[in-house]
Order: sequence, then C-alpha cells, then structure tokens
Amino acid sequence: MKRLIPGTRSISRPLAAALLLASTSVLAASALANEGHDLTFTGDGSFISPHGGQTIHVALYDVTAGEVVASDTGSVSTSEEPAFSFTFPGALEEGRLYDVHYWADSNFGGGSEGQCDPINIDHQWREALIHVESSVTLDVVHEPAMQAPVCTSFE
Repeated sequence: MKRLIPGTRSISRPLAAALLLASTSVLAASALANEGHDLTFTGDGSFISPHGGQTIHVALYDVTAGEVVASDTGSVSTSEEPAFSFTFPGALEEGRLYDVHYWADSNFGGGSEGQCDPINIDHQWREALIHVESSVTLDVVHEPAMQAPVCTSFE
C-alpha cells in the first residue's frame, strides 16, 4: 500500500534513483569546481650554505584581499636538496593574485630568534604568483640581492 503525503506526488523508484544520482553528480562537480589548486614551494641547494639549519617561515599572501591565507614554518636542510619544501594543498584559487613571502631566521649581526628582523639581519623575499590556473610548483634560488621586506606578513 502506498501512502502519499498531502500535496505531494508519487514518483517511481527508478526515477527517484536517477534524480538522486543526478543531484549527487552535480554536487560533486560543484565541489570540485570550488576546490583550490595546490602550491608546492621549494628552495634549491643554494640555500644550504648560508641558511642550513636555520628556521624558514613561509606565508601565502592574497594580494587582492590583503591577507595571509596560509603559512608554515620549517628548517633549511644542512645537506640535501631541496633545501626546504612546503605544500599548501588547495590554497590557490584561479584568477587571484598571490605573493609567497618567506624569510630565514638568520640573525646575521644580531636580531632576535623567532622574530622577523630587518633585511640586513634576516633574509626575506617575495615571489609573485600570477595567472593561477592550476597547481603551481615554485622553485626558488637564494638571491640576497633580490630581497624584499615581508615581516608584516608574519606579525
């Protein structure tokens, strides 16, 4: 015996199953479309000599929003490449502009352990990510002449 709730219609089980499957597929496709792309950020072996064993701090900065959307801390290798590697799964959205801000807690000539000090004390860099359309792997080389102040991203 079928019971109907007043104001509703009966539909067949195969039709109900097909509708459920279709709605699940649409929701899954929508979820995938909203998932971000991965960022893999690595430093090559040129970081080992000047910064091996030092702490390195990384922040993914959304330029449009003016805010840090992800960050992490690690250690620069003393002997193996890559000198450091960070992965930010799903952190990048298509069409947005990002910077990767990073600094090594080097304390050359002073400074405070664990605090981002001026460029001449703690090495700091900024790398721009533009035209994000898929996952990104960013490999960087130690270039002291290309430093940029990024401490405000780590306050």
